[in-house]
Amino acid sequence: MARKAAGKPPEEILLDWKREQASLKARVVDQDTEAWQLDPAFSGLQRVGGVDVSFVKDDSGSACASLVVLSYPELEVLYEDCRMVTLTAPYVSGFLAFREVSFLVDAVQRLQEREPRLMPQVLFVDGNGVLHHRGFGVACHLGVLTDLPCIGVAKKLLQVDGLENNALHKEKIQLLKAGGDSFPLMGGSGTVLGRALRSHDHSTKPLYVSVGHKISLEAAVRLTHSCCKFRIPEPVRQKTFPFPFPPTCATLWAGKPTHPVASRKGDGALQALCSHCR
Repeated sequence: MARKAAGKPPEEILLDWKREQASLKARVVDQDTEAWQLDPAFSGLQRVGGVDVSFVKDDSGSACASLVVLSYPELEVLYEDCRMVTLTAPYVSGFLAFREVSFLVDAVQRLQEREPRLMPQVLFVDGNGVLHHRGFGVACHLGVLTDLPCIGVAKKLLQVDGLENNALHKEKIQLLKAGGDSFPLMGGSGTVLGRALRSHDHSTKPLYVSVGHKISLEAAVRLTHSCCKFRIPEPVRQKTFPFPFPPTCATLWAGKPTHPVASRKGDGALQALCSHCR
């Protein structure tokens, strides 16, 4: 896990990344490891976390790395950490973790140092787990490095191992009638890489849920659904910060004529959000 200089990495760096992925992949656990995961109501689960790296518009080298911890099942915010970071490793398809995951590990470590009693029992990752070119996405990478159960939740289908967002796939989506309905994502290799989940009754676009680490796909899908008040599970949706925005953003935009703002539909109202932390 390294923060490389900007620019396309030379072939030897890609080879190093592939070797590291393969080594870490051998440590992935795709089964339930915690007692709460086996309980139909997730009894014993008290804290769920969400992480994400949100990019600054028109600046591919700047981003906000965020970690949010919520109570479960209430889904109330217990802890927030949003920090502006500089991304020095280039984006290479299939190697997103080498660009982002170190900042997420840092956020988890800061929480461990500051408020260990608030450490999440599971992390939702805005990205993929085993649904990945080499079966080791950012949710797997983060899970192995932190030794925490992780769930990959993606908004778009990663088309790998024969998976395609084609007419048949769209037909299956139409058959998801209610929140909690899902269907398996069977790759050409015969491996189930994840599930397409209708996360909410009022959401027509599915989420793509995959195992990251130390949890089964069945438990990951059930927990994702149970954490959704809207389409996106709350631990990921709550990464955003309504005004007043965090000190890091206030400092970054001090003295500038405008602050970049995005609007997002939340609980029926438009909420103004800092685009650096959304």
